Amino acid sequence: MTIDEQLEFLKKGTVDLIREEDLRKKLERSTKTGKPLRVKLGLDPTAPDIHLGHTVVIRKLKAFQDLGHTVIFLIGDFTGTIGDPSGKNVTRPPLSREEIDANAETYKRQMFKILDPEKTELRFNGEWMDKFTAADFVKLCAKTTVKQILERDDFTKRMADEKPISLHELLYPLVQGYDSVALNADVELGGTDQKFNLLMGRNLQREYEQEPQVIITTPLIEGLDGVQKMSKSLNNYIGITEPAGEMFGKIMSISDELMWKYYELLTDLSVSEISNLKLQMEQGENPRNLKVNLAKLIIADFHSKDDATAAEDEFVKRFVQKEIPDEIDEKQIAAGTYALSQLLADTGLAASKGEARRLIEQGGVKVNGEKATAANADIAIGPDGVLLQVGKRKFLKLKSL
Repeated sequence: MTIDEQLEFLKKGTVDLIREEDLRKKLERSTKTGKPLRVKLGLDPTAPDIHLGHTVVIRKLKAFQDLGHTVIFLIGDFTGTIGDPSGKNVTRPPLSREEIDANAETYKRQMFKILDPEKTELRFNGEWMDKFTAADFVKLCAKTTVKQILERDDFTKRMADEKPISLHELLYPLVQGYDSVALNADVELGGTDQKFNLLMGRNLQREYEQEPQVIITTPLIEGLDGVQKMSKSLNNYIGITEPAGEMFGKIMSISDELMWKYYELLTDLSVSEISNLKLQMEQGENPRNLKVNLAKLIIADFHSKDDATAAEDEFVKRFVQKEIPDEIDEKQIAAGTYALSQLLADTGLAASKGEARRLIEQGGVKVNGEKATAANADIAIGPDGVLLQVGKRKFLKLKSL
């Protein structure tokens, strides 16, 4: 890839890039010297399982890995005992070191479903933070000011609401920032809720006379409800170790609108490939088929293509075909593409095109088991046939001559 192509590849699905000109310079220098960039992502093992929401930023780490750079997956075994205040309006309950260590082991197994273990530098920030003395902490605290720390949105909101802020929470950004110094990171990745912590790392590197890291943030993806961010506590998540069938069913339950965000952030498809899929839907492709494709792409990443196909077959058997009678009338018509409302009127499933439009608007028409939403949707009739359903009792299978 050219430098411009690398930038476009790395910018896909990102929110902040601070600063793009710095990343360009680092990429150019890496290409010239043959020395890969050091790209860091840190996660605190505060829960035992990784869900799809976590993988958005891990996929970005993999993008750097695919370009030949050194990726560092940092497990916050030390910071995890403090508790990240990002996005929290109350102090996190502390976790014991035993809980952190147990969760870290599962993180190690799960992250290698995405990253290449042979090309990943796995580190723990306890390597250096456990050796910090009280004097070391005082020196670190001298690198910033109280005003800078309190500018953080989470702390500002808590003070406005007169909610307590524990002193150890103020230290969290400093410790995470120091990780970048210890690892001499060229780039650090994180969710948008991590922006303050990432900027702290950039500032501390200047204080320690290192070249400041580039910051890239990725969006927090909504869960199955399409409203709240994906979270195990909200039970709107898809775990990457869940059985393929469960993952398939959950993905099929998301809204058509959210589907495109999942395509962008949870698959390797390019921007142009996703645009082509959107165009297909605009031209009449059933959104259900596109959602099936999405589910199979995601499942193949964490299980296999065969598991994805088997999950689709099981889903169709359980949910799509459950209302379909054993004997269905069949009719042959000329191969081609037909407007749905016209097709319903021509086949007698509706008395007229007007009635057909009304039935579709009321949600009473299904095509291949999926509820139809557009009267002018193009329905392609081929040798495999199309199953039309009006209401609960009218079924007709159309096949090409």
